[in-house]
Parts: sequence; structure tokens; C-alpha cells
Amino acid sequence: MPNAADAIWRHADERPDAVALRARGRVWTYAELRDHVAAYAGALRAEGVRPGERLLLIAPTGPEFVVVAGAAHTAGAVLITLNTMATASEVGYALDDSGARLVVAWYETAEAARKAAGERGLPFLMLRHDAQVSEGEPLPEPVERRADDTALLLYTSGTTGRPKGVELSITNLAFTAEAFGQQLTLTPADRFATALPLFHVFGQAVCLNGTLTAGASISLLSPFEPNAMLRMVRDDQVTLIAGVPTMWNAMLHADGDFGPDDFADLRLAGSGGASLPGEVIREFQKRFGCTILEGYGLTESTGAGAFNSPYHGPRTGSVGPALPGTGIEVRDPAGEVLPPGEVGEVYLTGPHIMKGYWNRPEATAADLPDGRLRTGDLGRLDEDGFLYIVDRLKDLVIRGGYNVYPREVEEVLYGHPDIVEAAVIGVPHPHYGEEVAAVVTLRPGAALTAEDLRAWAKERLSAYKVPHLVQFVDALPKGSTGKILKRALDWDALVG
Repeated sequence: MPNAADAIWRHADERPDAVALRARGRVWTYAELRDHVAAYAGALRAEGVRPGERLLLIAPTGPEFVVVAGAAHTAGAVLITLNTMATASEVGYALDDSGARLVVAWYETAEAARKAAGERGLPFLMLRHDAQVSEGEPLPEPVERRADDTALLLYTSGTTGRPKGVELSITNLAFTAEAFGQQLTLTPADRFATALPLFHVFGQAVCLNGTLTAGASISLLSPFEPNAMLRMVRDDQVTLIAGVPTMWNAMLHADGDFGPDDFADLRLAGSGGASLPGEVIREFQKRFGCTILEGYGLTESTGAGAFNSPYHGPRTGSVGPALPGTGIEVRDPAGEVLPPGEVGEVYLTGPHIMKGYWNRPEATAADLPDGRLRTGDLGRLDEDGFLYIVDRLKDLVIRGGYNVYPREVEEVLYGHPDIVEAAVIGVPHPHYGEEVAAVVTLRPGAALTAEDLRAWAKERLSAYKVPHLVQFVDALPKGSTGKILKRALDWDALVG
């Protein structure tokens, strides 16, 4: 019977001295990782955690997160992972909604979790360096579970209402790990690296689980800092690296003399979480001699969907073809499948699609019609099956009856030499319904004006797509993964 922690045990038995983790100057072998996971699983059992019960973990990217996550799976618990910046009320909501049995939190960010647990009379464990425990006997092996048992419960961001718990099964996690391992040709000799938050589906289900399933090693960095990430690539002789667009952009603009020689061992860089401007891809290749390949997935699809293969050749602007074993369709509002080239809502199918939303049968039925996942993303497929994400359905700007896709406008803005980051949004307008607005950050010392930006954009965009409203800011709001948060951009507040 399967368990989401089986890979740790398997590699510890077969290759005990092989490196599993690198972080904070320390190396963890698979045997060491397995022993820590077994001990922590025993501590969870001593706290009364039984198979199927929910356990909430709040911790940054690091070996300790890996230990507790592995221990939760080993003990047969359903793991819930939350943002380290979650407030007491946000933690409390997840606890109440999930019926969690125990809370574990990293000592530096534990106050909100401790408070929420205390208010509910729930046991609380403080997580410290190396995840050392003194209670309980180590579990000798992972608890047997069914393939369709829920292993992971991840809460959505709640942009369209209260957060929903996405139920991911052992099969979901195993399929994503295997699919990416196949697409990236991961081997035990690979050295993966990321600074992504492991509490997010990209970092946890794709990067961490994919690496451990393959028996490779993973270098972990927290918090993300561009120069530290570049040094990690060089010093750990990294062969694969994963990040989100803001990370690549930050590394591209990092100080120092980093160049292609520092990336000599790197064979692949993968990006997800948001659209990656083509200009960033081109400039990254120019500076570091490294091609970034884009992929696409959602929490509801266990982070999997599409990914560019290094062996088929990337297509700029595309997130690649469907991963092995997955299906992609583009449908119109009536649910009819559209032919290649036409824009519609993207639907995903495959063993990676969630079981559903925790205790939300109506929301599950709405987003999983006939077992297909409605993504809420607008996209198109080309004749070869490569997917192009046009934009989020809810981000579409309709100006005077014309559809304006913010991503297209942002791609153009990123091509300006003075612009570092850009976000395009719709602002209510009495005549046009919505007006196109751009919020941008500039490189140090740049003197670009709104008039300059509009004039430059008019040469490259149809008139109705040109941002008529422009605001310059020092920084754009970002979420825990580094993704720009358009919902946090209040135009009235920006201009007022």
C-alpha cells in the first residue's frame, strides 16, 4: 500500500549515503533524513495523531519543513501547509475549516499559530533547527494508506471568497512527481535548487517531491535573495533550478560579475507560478547562457499541466505541451471544445487533478464538471499542442467593447530598457467601461515619464491596448511565491 513518504525510505535503504538535502551550509543524506522523519513521526504518534487526521504545519523552506512533512505522511496524517506570514485569524480559519488535530510551527514565525491553537485548545509543537524531538518511539516504516487517500490539504488564496481546501491524494502527488521526473529526465545524479516556499504546491509537489522521488538532491534557500541564489547555483554545482518570474528578474538585475561560467553545470531552469516576460527570458540567456523553460499548473492540478521540454525546443510565450499522461482542452463559454488557435478557457484532465475541495461539494461540482478541471485561465493551443496562456479570465480588461489581455501589454512594457517590473489592470471608466492602467517600477536612475511610456507603447500596440493611465511605484506587491499581486493594487489609493 502506498505512502507519500515512501521515496525517502526507499532511497535511504538503497543509497543511505547519497545526499538528499543541502541547506544553510549543511548536507543531509537520505539515511539522516529518514531517521529524522521516523523520529518526528513517532513524536506525532505520541501526540495522538492518527491516520487520516489533519496536521497543520507553518514553516519556511528548509530541512525542518521536509522532516515534518515527511513525518506527517509517514504517520498517515493529512498535511496542511500555510504561509509563514499567515495571521492568527487566517490560521484559525484553516484550523476550524479542516478540523486539524495538531499545529506545528517554526520558532521564528510561531506566534500566530500558537495563538490560534491556544484559542482552540489544540496541541502545539515548536519547530526548531534540525527538527529534534525527544518524545515517542521512531516509526519503523510509513503507515499503509490507500492510493486515493488525501495526503495534502492546501488552501487557495481566497481571491474570490473564503479560502477553499484543495484535497490532493497520494496518487495526485505521485503522478506529478513522476510526470515531471520524466519530462525533466531527473536522475539521482541531479542537483536541484530552489528558493520557492515549500508550503506552496510548486515548491512542495513539483520541486521537493519530484526531487526526492527521483533520488536526487535538492538545495534549499530561504528567504530568496538573488545573489545568494546565484552563489548557490555556482557553489552547489546545480543542474536544475526552479523559480517564479520575479526571481528570474531579480537575478537578472543582481549586482556582481556572475555569468555563464557560474552556470556551467546547469542544464535546465524551470519557471512557473505566473507568466514570464519574453524579454526576461532573452536577457537571462544573454547574461547567464541559460534558457528558462516555462510550465503551467494550479494547486487544483497538483502543480502539473504543461511544461516545455528541453528536447523539443522551447517556444517563447508558450508554457509547453501537456505533461505525459495529462490532457489539455480549450473550451468556449458553452463548454464546446475550440480548434487550435482560438482563445477560450483552459481545462485540464489527468491523474493529477484534485479529489475536490474539502467539504465544498458545490464548489467541487462547479470546478470539476465531468471530472475536467476548469482553470479560470484563458489560453489557446497551437497545431502542435503547445499551450499559450493569454491571461486570467478574471483579469481580462474590456475597454470600449474590445478585449485587452494584460499579459500582452505587460510583455511589451518589459521590453522597455527602463522598466524592471510591470502590472496592467483595468480601472473603471464612465465611457469605456474600463481603462487600461499600468503600474511599473523603474531601474535606478531612470527618468521615464508617463507620456514617454505611452508614446513608446503606441509604436508597439493597437491604440485601445495602450495604457492611458500610468503610475510609477518603488515596488509592486508580491505574494509568498514572489508572484505580483494585482488584487492588492488599489488604483485610487495609488493616485490619491
